[in-house]
Order: sequence, then structure tokens, then C-alpha cells
Amino acid sequence: MSFGPFLLLALLEGTVMAAVLALTAVGLSLVFGVMRVVNVAHGEFFMVGAVLAWFVTTYLPFPPALSWLVALIIAPLIVAAIAALADTLILKRLTYDPEATIVATIGILYMLQQAVLTLYGPDARPVPAPFEWRIQTPWFGYSGYKLFVVAASGAILTAVWLFMTRSRAGLVMRATQVDRDIARAFGINVDRVYAGTFALGAGLAAVAAVLIVPIQQAHYLMGHDPLLLSFVVVIIGGLGSIRGTLVAALVIGLSDGVISMFFSPTLAKILATLLVAMVLVFRPQGLFGAKA
Repeated sequence: MSFGPFLLLALLEGTVMAAVLALTAVGLSLVFGVMRVVNVAHGEFFMVGAVLAWFVTTYLPFPPALSWLVALIIAPLIVAAIAALADTLILKRLTYDPEATIVATIGILYMLQQAVLTLYGPDARPVPAPFEWRIQTPWFGYSGYKLFVVAASGAILTAVWLFMTRSRAGLVMRATQVDRDIARAFGINVDRVYAGTFALGAGLAAVAAVLIVPIQQAHYLMGHDPLLLSFVVVIIGGLGSIRGTLVAALVIGLSDGVISMFFSPTLAKILATLLVAMVLVFRPQGLFGAKA
């Protein structure tokens, strides 16, 4: 193939990565924006979602499409329940102190990782795609499921935006984000809002994992890269800014796809880290974040 088809393939792969990364990073951004908690365990919630998808698709006697659809519903709900329980039993007792919650979420990270290693094992295991369909271009065939991942991620992100901007629950979350003491004075149950926000962030990470695991494989260490890239995206876009998170995810995803295709995946990570450093130096609040 000539340069043009290679570039098209790289852009397609970058778009898939950007879609899943945006879904994962939005969950991290919501947690920080509303709760002011840096959730270091976010990548492990992603990993647990992928492993649960493997269990559901392996042990349910359904066709691949139906079992994957069940996994898309069950895995995020279980992960969200685990996150809400962790918030109630651990983070709430620490009164959401910034330093203490970082240490606590590191502890949650290792607990989840070791639990999955014990129950699931160290092997990487594939999850079958819900359907096999390829789009044939004049130069190459491309997976239809990957395009479905992009469309599904876009639909879910739109639903999250509508939830945050149009629903009463989203209004309550935004009010708590602005000033939790005033929100509590107006009768808002801040503890319930925090538990729901933490659960929503973890659930979005699990949804992203279920979408991507037929392309990758479920593994107990697969949460590291999503966590790192989510932090990169959230820092560049602006902590707590959903719009900034989406823009940064698109930039990082497309650049990673193109650079990985023509140069090296390691170079893509180096450039992303360099971009983070430049943002922290010249615009610490991120591209779309508000100044303190």
C-alpha cells in the first residue's frame, strides 16, 4: 500500500483508541470534578470490567452476541456496585481528604488486582466479538466491530452529557461540584451523590473495557495503560472538564494511532508525556479547565 491507505488505517485505529479512551477518561474526570478525588484505582475498575466480560461470555450458554450484550449490562453494574461500596466503606471515612484518598485508592488498586489474580489467574484470555463483519475498502479490509465501538462510545458519551446537563441528578452533581457545603445546606445528600459519582465513573470504565476486550484480551494487569492515558487526557483537557477530556482523548488517540503506525508506540507515549509536561508548565489548569 502507498502512504494514503496506511494513513487511513492509522486514523481508523486512532479513532477507535480515542473513543475508548474518552469513555474511560470521562469517568476519571467526573470523579475528580465532583468529588475532588484522584482515583488511582480507575484502571483496575477497567480491568475488572474486562475480566467480568470474560466470565459472562464464557459461562453463559448463549450465542456470542447475546452473551456479550449481557456482559455489557452486568459488568458495569457489578463494577459500579464495588466502587460505591469502596466509597462508602473507605473514602467516606477519610472525609475525602486529597492525600488520604490517593493512598486509599492505591490500596484499592492492589486489592482488586490481587483478587482478580487469585480468581482469574495470570493468563490473558480472549473474549469473542459479538459479530464478525468486515468493511472492504479498495486497499484493505477493516473490522466492522471496531467501527461499532466508535459509534457505541459516541452514543454513551452523548448520554452522559445529556445526563449531566439535562437531568435533575446531573444538576445535583454539578451543584455539589461547585460547593458541597451549600449543596448540603439545601438538603442534598452529598454522601449519596459522592457514592453515585464514584460508581458512575467506575461503571464508565467498565463499559469501555467490555467494548474493547474483544479487540484485546482480558488480563489482570491490563489496567495500567488505561489509567496512565486517562490521566494524560484529563490533565491535558483540564481536571473536571468533560469537553476538555473529549478533545484531549481525540488528540491523544489519533496521534497515538498515526505515530504508532509510522514510527513506534514508545515514541507516541513519549510525545504524550512531553505534551503533559508542557501543559503543566504553561497552562496548569489544562486546555479547558478553570483557574483555581
